[in-house]
Amino acid sequence: MELAFKKWFFGRAAGKRGREAVKAKNLTQAEANRPYTIRGIATEDEDMKNFLFTLGCYEGETVTVISVLADNYIINVKDARYSIDADLAKAILI
Repeated sequence: MELAFKKWFFGRAAGKRGREAVKAKNLTQAEANRPYTIRGIATEDEDMKNFLFTLGCYEGETVTVISVLADNYIINVKDARYSIDADLAKAILI
């Protein structure tokens, strides 16, 4: 019984991790006019992290892509609209 429970529990946990890994994507892959929750910032550049933080882009915050025009992403964060380039959009994990 205990072995069956361990297989069920650990198999389920492994399956859940696999689905989360597939769901993790960046802002360049987002659909327009759909709110997403920021899961993190994926960059080693501290200046980029600080800049995104000043815009209100940090883990747990809601972001919406309004439109994409020639590698410029118009996003809505905290009732404000910003235009960011593709490099910044790639750093925002949703």
